[in-house]
Amino acid sequence: MSVSALSPSRALGGVSGLLQVVSLHGLVLLLIKAAQLYLRRQWLLKALHHFPSPPSHWFYGHKREFQEEGELPHLLKRVEKYPRACVRWMWGTRALLLVYDPDYMKMVLGRSDPKAQIIHRFIKPWIGTGLLLLEGQTWFQHRRMLTPAFHYDILKPYVGIMADSVRVMLDKWEELVSQDSHLEIFGHVSLMTLDTIMKCAFSQQGSVQTDRNSQSYIQAIKDVSHLIISRLRNAFHQNDLIYRLTPEGHWNHRACQLAHQHTDAVIKERKACLQKEGELEKVRSRRHLDFLDILLFARMENGSSLSDEDLRAEVDTFMFEGHDTTASGISWILYALASHPEHQQRCREEIQSLLADGASITWDHLDQMPYTTMCIKEAMRLYPPVPVISRELSKPITFPDGCSLPAGILVSLSIYGLHHNPKVWPNPEVFDPTRFAPGSTRHSHAFLPFSGGSRNCIRKQSAMNDARWPWP
Repeated sequence: MSVSALSPSRALGGVSGLLQVVSLHGLVLLLIKAAQLYLRRQWLLKALHHFPSPPSHWFYGHKREFQEEGELPHLLKRVEKYPRACVRWMWGTRALLLVYDPDYMKMVLGRSDPKAQIIHRFIKPWIGTGLLLLEGQTWFQHRRMLTPAFHYDILKPYVGIMADSVRVMLDKWEELVSQDSHLEIFGHVSLMTLDTIMKCAFSQQGSVQTDRNSQSYIQAIKDVSHLIISRLRNAFHQNDLIYRLTPEGHWNHRACQLAHQHTDAVIKERKACLQKEGELEKVRSRRHLDFLDILLFARMENGSSLSDEDLRAEVDTFMFEGHDTTASGISWILYALASHPEHQQRCREEIQSLLADGASITWDHLDQMPYTTMCIKEAMRLYPPVPVISRELSKPITFPDGCSLPAGILVSLSIYGLHHNPKVWPNPEVFDPTRFAPGSTRHSHAFLPFSGGSRNCIRKQSAMNDARWPWP
């Protein structure tokens, strides 16, 4: 008696055979992946063998050493022990060279290597491909297009606007300190810098310091920044699909949406204003345009050169860097001065002598406060607003001491480590403004609060102006 082709025994045999084939393929793929990871680790070990590295776990690398609360103390120990650079293993098959030597910094920043994509792909959903993340010729075109927005003739009239925003913040502080002697200033400084940016770069009217929507935007930026750092520390969250399914991934998506809603509203409002009768011609007749108008005119006059996506990416980038990074820098400057009241008093006396007649601060005053500028620079040395930047080597590099690296290696330029390197700055933890006294000399790349090379901060001059105000 023959067995039917559809009998249960034959069906089960077919399923079993299929499972065996799938299992075999899975095992082969697993072995191939394991071999790739092994070869990758061996390549990294060979590529980085010139540079010192503390003992690391074969899988976790130095992860446990660089936990959130203890990262900076461990970094400073490395800087003291290995004065030029050292290897940092993120985990078993991913490593980078941590650099904090001015000669090394100068060599890397003098090249045209792209920024490290492993980090910036986490930022892209938030700020898009704007000036911060662009590379090559497109970056050069956007940089050249936007540079006129930071011309001296543009920045000079902003001084009065900045001073008005500071006064609003100080009035709020006077009311708050009458109720409590302790004040968390970063949120208030963020609103002040956002207020300044909105008025100066985006032609906004009114004050955002009392606007609830602006406060939700600042909270969204704070959330996204925290989530990006948290994601960098989690090996499993490196995968985009896995991350999207996590609570942190949902939180990040929602925070990005809130940030985009804010910037979309700013762009929409300015477009509507320019469509009013006579407004377009009036703005076009100006000698210099502000940041958003440059972007909108580029879009209107040559639609193919700047897409709507490009426009929003530049607005998202500038709005974040223009207010959050500046707010961080100002907050740390105030902290440094409050921690050293003798220097704070000298700054106060210097500024009061300039404004003895009660006049408001002007552009010309900014170069007449040398001691205040020295204190600002020393605070930015101790607490750099951007503590690290990264590059991925596009070609081999050999440093002045003969150590070399092949293409493909990630280089993390630790500005915080550089500014606290005892070989570069004697007694680096001491607040000493005389390091920046007129006539003092130092390595060209010993002090990099605004990065260096061709990709330095486009707002360098504007950011320094933001910091030089008559603080109480």
